[in-house]
Amino acid sequence: MSGFKKYRLNPETLLYEIERVSAKSRILRTLSLIVLSAGLAVLYLWIYTSVLGLELPKTALLRKENARWSSRYELMLMQMDSYESTLEGLQMRDNDIYRNIFGMSEIAPEVRNAGFGGVNRYAYLDGVGANSLLGRTALRMDVLTKKAYVQSKSFDDISAMAQRAGDMASCIPAIPPMLTDPTKYRLTSPFGYRSDPITGISKLHTGFDFACDPGNPVYATGSGTVESVSFELFGYGNSVVIDHGFGYKTRYAHMRDIYVVEGMKVQRGERIGDTGNSGRTTGPHLHYEVMYKGDYVNPANYFNLDMPKEEYASLVEKTAGASSHRMTDHRRGR
Repeated sequence: MSGFKKYRLNPETLLYEIERVSAKSRILRTLSLIVLSAGLAVLYLWIYTSVLGLELPKTALLRKENARWSSRYELMLMQMDSYESTLEGLQMRDNDIYRNIFGMSEIAPEVRNAGFGGVNRYAYLDGVGANSLLGRTALRMDVLTKKAYVQSKSFDDISAMAQRAGDMASCIPAIPPMLTDPTKYRLTSPFGYRSDPITGISKLHTGFDFACDPGNPVYATGSGTVESVSFELFGYGNSVVIDHGFGYKTRYAHMRDIYVVEGMKVQRGERIGDTGNSGRTTGPHLHYEVMYKGDYVNPANYFNLDMPKEEYASLVEKTAGASSHRMTDHRRGR
């Protein structure tokens, strides 16, 4: 028999009598209680939050936790502002001072500010969005880390270069390319704009011209490696370019004889050839150029023509002796 038993007191007989209750009635009554309870709960929440303006305990806890983390992020951003300002100062000094001293090229902005390629580095932020406070903080932290790494590598390079400071002193072109005897030459054309002696057109004269008889010795003005040896009918004629490192190169043009070959190591004061009248000239002379980081600079800033000729001759003699020892050791296979 379907239904549930329910006992009810009969006031007339004062006995409990069994009353049959159908399952359907019981289910309906249960559902009614559930709906009523839910309605009362919703009403309570509405009065608590909308009428009284109060927050649920869990909401208040989450809001407090969010405020605490937001404060931490803001403090972190302020610290990153300070770190970024310090890093920018280091970058400026690095490019304008440290690297410049040693003739090193500046680090290009696109290298310092390079982004992150490849896989999605911020997939874990998809739920909160890349533009969220957390997303912006993560991105900025990565950028600062990359910049700091680039700067650290730059300082490593500078440190290695500083250890070669002694080499730098001997490599910079610091003496004239010819013996400082004014009876052997005369300056016919300094560095700067002039009327071309052949075409008459005003153009930059990229070096110094030492007018002299053919056959005068030409010396390397700084230690380095012979980058090129050229033999041309026009232009520079017979010429030598020496790479001194640290951003410096020198050119010796219009020579008659050349005593070095490409790839050869030379020392300051070592004889590399003799003056002549080769190439595009109006008379015998030595054309001497100094280049720094690819630009022509005034050679007069790198030598002193008042240097006593005895001092110059002593330097040449000392270099010739050292060069002779190197050649002897090379022949012996040392």
